This record gives sequence, structure tokens and C-alpha cells, in this order.
Amino acid sequence: MPKRHVEPRFTRKAESKTPSQPLVARRSANYQPSLWEHEYLLSLGNTYVKEDNIERVMLLKQEVSKMLNETEGLLDQLELVDTLQRLGVSYHFEREIKKTLTNVHVKNVRAHKKRRDRWEDLYATALEFRLLRQHGFNIAEDVLYGNIGDDLDDKDIKGILSLYEASYLSTRIDTKLKETICYTTKRLRKFVEVNKTENKSYTLRRMVIHALEMPYHRRVGRLEARWYIDVYGERHDLNPILLEFAKLDFNFVQAIHQDELKSLSSWWSKTGLTKHLDFVRDRITEGYFSSVGVIYEPEFAYHRQMLTKVFMLITTIDDIYDIYGTLEELQLFTTIVEKWDVNRLEELPKYMKLCFLCLVNEINQIGYFVLRDKGFNVIPYLKKSWADMCTTFLKEAKWYKSGYKPNFEEYMQNGWISSSVPTILLHLFCLFSDQALDILVSYNHSVVRSSATILRLANDLATSSVSHGFTTYNI
Repeated sequence: MPKRHVEPRFTRKAESKTPSQPLVARRSANYQPSLWEHEYLLSLGNTYVKEDNIERVMLLKQEVSKMLNETEGLLDQLELVDTLQRLGVSYHFEREIKKTLTNVHVKNVRAHKKRRDRWEDLYATALEFRLLRQHGFNIAEDVLYGNIGDDLDDKDIKGILSLYEASYLSTRIDTKLKETICYTTKRLRKFVEVNKTENKSYTLRRMVIHALEMPYHRRVGRLEARWYIDVYGERHDLNPILLEFAKLDFNFVQAIHQDELKSLSSWWSKTGLTKHLDFVRDRITEGYFSSVGVIYEPEFAYHRQMLTKVFMLITTIDDIYDIYGTLEELQLFTTIVEKWDVNRLEELPKYMKLCFLCLVNEINQIGYFVLRDKGFNVIPYLKKSWADMCTTFLKEAKWYKSGYKPNFEEYMQNGWISSSVPTILLHLFCLFSDQALDILVSYNHSVVRSSATILRLANDLATSSVSHGFTTYNI
């Protein structure tokens, strides 16, 4: 992800086009070497992708599928779906889960129309509400509050925790849910404070502390799965089949991810970008980790690898604009990216030549695979997204070098594109369908712009807190 402007620390390096020209001082962000050396990544081994383990996983998968189909009680069904999600194995059962939740939603609508309370406890009501919203069902907050009433039992920590988690799935039109976050947070903090020693509430206390740090809805799925596997193993009511399946599946998927990371590390090394552009961030492992956070399922291997390459190219180009390039070089680079003209390669400085040609090659390769597999040409859209992003990078470089401080509105008008979110989403969703592409090419689409705005502000807040960071334009 792009990291905003850094303090001007001048390196000892300098460049000159001819002996008669003055030396050009270059800035440095003082990025530390990667913690994950290429040789170390290649040494990673995982023995879980063996035929006997694969056979065991498939057998357990059949058992879990049978559970989903045979579980009858509505609350039992909801708890099973929630457990599968938290254990990170729900992707195996998308069809069964959709069927289950559709039936739950239909019954919910019928009960609401008849003004009947479907649940007697807060926990079940909030769990149903959260799962339905997580899976895109249209369920109003009135359904939740119509069932639980106004008076809540402060001793019902399990129910309050469930309501707390559900509250974070509020929409713009919800009012009560936002108020509920404050209410439930206070009561959960009080519970943690009172129950400091290990007792029968230990596992529940651990869940509460975890939720207060960050609600489930906002967590990275793979990290949450690894954490919850341990927690689930401590429960007295655990299902040994689910636990074994989750452990084997996690290790199996991790082995796939490790092999992909090895391949990407080799690609990154072969590009020569960190060798010839030693001022850029060497963060292939972190880039791949971000991709896994977006889409981790084994069948999306190409999507992850493509997305990681896009991440690395974005950070490389961002560092060129933020750190190393002169304004004259950046203007020329932006123009050539806009024209997508390889014939003008010789006009660029050496370090920019390598970067631009690597960009062109990777985008053309993505375009080839999409044309081959999906039947439509995405290269014009991808080229425009890179040109638009570089244009915003250039504007921010001009602001910085001239000392200009834009107001908040002007900054965000440029910043939501420079966040790189429109570019990233375009590359990702063009691999799925042309319908998704039609939506995303409209930069004014609210989903794209809202996501980009959130990342832009979060990125700037994070950057301003690090030791070498530059507070973004003092907005």
C-alpha cells in the first residue's frame, strides 16, 4: 500500500546524466532490509500436503457437511455456521450455509410480520442478526430490538458479547446499533475487570478481551481462524470432528500459501527492482500477507499472486514518487505511463526504465490471462487505472516539493485515488466477471470511493505515527 511522504533525509548517493551536470541529491526513507530473506523463504517446508492427510481432510469434510444437513434446531444451525466461520473452514460449505441462512431468514421475516418473538434470549437473537447481515441478507435493526426488548440482564455476558459483535454490522441508517456499541462495551469491560482470575468464565473472558481489542467483523480471517482453533479446543462442548478438520485444513492451506510465497519471492528477486532501486521497500512477504487477507481460499491462487505483484509494483512506484524521483523525472514518468509508450523508454532514467518495463510486462500478462479465460480485454482499463494513480502521486509530489498545503476536501479528492484502492480492486475483480468490471471502472461508485477513503485516512494516520514519517500536509 502507498505510504505517504517521508522526511527529507538525503543519502550519499547522487546521480548525474553527464559529467557537466550538477549532482542530484536523493532522499531516503531509511527502510530496513526485509526480515524475510529469499533463501529463508525457500527453506520453508510443510509436510501436511500428503496423500493420507488429504484423504483425512476429505473424509472429515463429508462428516461436517452431514452435520450441516442434519442439524435441525435453528439455534444449533446458527452456532454451527458461526463455528465453521470462526474456524476458517466455512468456505468448504458455502452452498449449505447459504441454504441454512436463507431458511432462517424466511422464518425470521414470517415471525416479524406476525409480531412474534422467535427467541427467548439475547444471545440467539444477536447471533442470528449478525450472521444474516454478514451474509448480505436484508434485515432491519428493528427486528433485533423488537425481539430483545429494552431491559438487558447485565449478568448475561454471553448475550451481551453476541450483541456487541452484531452491533458492528450497522449501516448508515441504523441508529440504535451505534448506541449499543457504547452500552455493551462498558458492560464487557466491567466483566473483564471483575473476573481477573482463572475460573469457569476463563474462556468467555478470553473471548470478551479479544472482541474488545477488535470485533470479529473487522478481523483478518486467517489470523482469526488460527486464534480461534486454540480457543475452541478449550471449550467443554467442543466437537472433536470440527476441531480436527479445522487443524488439518489450516495446515493444508498454509502449505499452499507457503509454496505461493516461495514462487512470488523468486519472481520479486528476478525483477531486479530491489537490486537496482535500493531505496524502495523490499516487502514481498508483507505484500503476500495482504493478499491472503483479501482472499485466502486455495482455489484463488492466481488471484493472490497477481494481487501481490500489483501490491509490489504500487509500493515501488509510490516510493519513486515519494522519495527518490525529481519533479522533472516524475512528470516524464507520469506522461509515459499515461501514453503507455514503450518506445519512449530511453527518455527515462535507468531506474525508471526497469520499473516501467516491469509494470508493462505484468499488466500485459494479466490482460492475456483475462482475455484467455474470460474473453474480454481489460488492458485499456488497467492502463487507465495506473495512469490515474500516477497522476495523483505526481500531484502530491508537487504539493510536497512546493510546500503547498491543500485543504481537506482538495486532499481527499486526490487522496482516495492515490490510496491505490481503485487500482487494486480493478485488477482483482476483472478476474471474476465483466459485470464486476463495469461497476468498478466507474470511479464514482460509492463502494469503491468509500473503501478508498477509509484506507486513505487509516494509512495517513498510521504513517504520521512512525518515527520516519511525515505528517500528511498538516490537514
